[in-house]
Amino acid sequence: MACANTSWSEENFSCSICLDVFSSPVSTACGHNFCRTCITKFWDEQVQYKCPVCNEIFHTRPDLRVNTFLSELAAQIRTTVRVKEQPCVEPAEVPCDVCTGTQQKAVKSCLVCFTSYCQTHLEPHQRVARLQKHRLVEPMDRLEDRMCKKHERLLELFCQTEQVCVCQFCTEADHKSHPVVPLKEEYEVKTAQLGKTVTDVQQMIQQRKQKIKGIKDTVELSNKDADREIAHGGQVFTALIGCVEKGRDEFNQTVQEKLKSTVKRAEDLIKELEQEIEDLTNRSSEVKRLSHTEDHLHFLQTFRSLKDPPPTRDWTTVEVRPPSYVGTLRRSLDQLEETLNMEMKKLSDAELKRVQKYEVDVTLDPDTAVPQLILSEDGKQVHDGGVVKELPDNPKRFTCHPFVLTRQSFSSGRFYFEVQVKDKTVWCLGVARESIDRKGETDWTPETGYWTLDYDEDGLVFNDNPDVDLPLRAELQKVGVFVDYDEGLWGVPQSRFYHITGVHIYSATGCTFTEPLYPILCPWYQLVGTNSAPLIISPVNQTD
Repeated sequence: MACANTSWSEENFSCSICLDVFSSPVSTACGHNFCRTCITKFWDEQVQYKCPVCNEIFHTRPDLRVNTFLSELAAQIRTTVRVKEQPCVEPAEVPCDVCTGTQQKAVKSCLVCFTSYCQTHLEPHQRVARLQKHRLVEPMDRLEDRMCKKHERLLELFCQTEQVCVCQFCTEADHKSHPVVPLKEEYEVKTAQLGKTVTDVQQMIQQRKQKIKGIKDTVELSNKDADREIAHGGQVFTALIGCVEKGRDEFNQTVQEKLKSTVKRAEDLIKELEQEIEDLTNRSSEVKRLSHTEDHLHFLQTFRSLKDPPPTRDWTTVEVRPPSYVGTLRRSLDQLEETLNMEMKKLSDAELKRVQKYEVDVTLDPDTAVPQLILSEDGKQVHDGGVVKELPDNPKRFTCHPFVLTRQSFSSGRFYFEVQVKDKTVWCLGVARESIDRKGETDWTPETGYWTLDYDEDGLVFNDNPDVDLPLRAELQKVGVFVDYDEGLWGVPQSRFYHITGVHIYSATGCTFTEPLYPILCPWYQLVGTNSAPLIISPVNQTD
């Protein structure tokens, strides 16, 4: 930026210190004129009182008084010419610390005076013998921040042990045994690291944007599922409008609440992700700005706080699952069972087909089986062999009851499997948590970690405290087991049992799943030649 142009009149009424039109001008005994502030500050920094123009020395500090005549002329010049108080310093340049009017560009900085000087105000350092001993460097801003507080020396080195900037004297004292390098060398190393940080932050931003997209897709799918469920329920209840008005309203409300819970969770996650993106974007901007600075000291002093991204949540395992509507409509129709038997049958068929989509391939684990049980080579069948085998002790093995677990366990999501119970007179099956007692006489209830159906000559029950007696509508050939582990995020965790004719047997809701679940089978013992048939884990056949 160019300085304000000066005319002949301005030059004759300008202070030789600040180079601006006089402000409260005073005259020295040698006849030279200066702004009162300029000459006062000049003498405050000198050992001897002398004229800045002719160097005449005054033995005592002169008593200065304002030259009223010159002050009036200077005021007229200032009013007529309208001198602009604009600095002659570009934004990237260092200003002179001494200039009081039009600020000039500094040409040198003194590391003894901690002051930057323009060419005019540098003159004493070039002329006075004592000042000539001061160390002058290229202009620097914030000189006090660049000096060692302990030794008052320039911070020129970097301690790699303590990761701080130090002066030469520091390397001979507190940092004597530490490896140190020039600031520029460490600057180049940290710049390379900062580049990686920029890349990592950008990658984290992209990952979170992808997560947002996935969540939005899930919400869209949830809306479609909800619309489909509501439409189907509407058809059922419309056909029986006279007796199911209340049930239809309850059904719609349940579906909407599940959808609302899913959407609410999705919105909360999106909000959290967007906040992290904003934080990461701000950090990225800060890192980019820092990566382009050539100020070694500022860079290294700021680097430690910016090299790592801000604390964020680990989103790799976070997801929004569509709510499960399995059984929603069925529960609405239970109250109208006599009237709605036909609709219940249609519903159960459709429901079974839906849960069968979550079929898992499981095999039995011989290390968990009671010694008298016989497992097939493919791990799909189990029956009582009638003889207790000698097997090595294993903490996973059951010892009191003829149970066997599968090799596979499940800690999230939904899963379904089917077991053939044909020709069995006694059996038990379901799921159990990993920490169940395998050695003692424990009751098989949800409180102890079992969710199982039990069948014998007395009928079919769900093992609970107390047991839940279940109606047996037809001879059981296959039993399907469906578990929704994560439904607890928005609704009620559940374990459901089906007779593979489309008939729903029982739903255990309000379950607490906090650890891996294993499918569990119990063929029970042979009884006088009966119950010798195996329990068989069967593939799903949706045409059954």
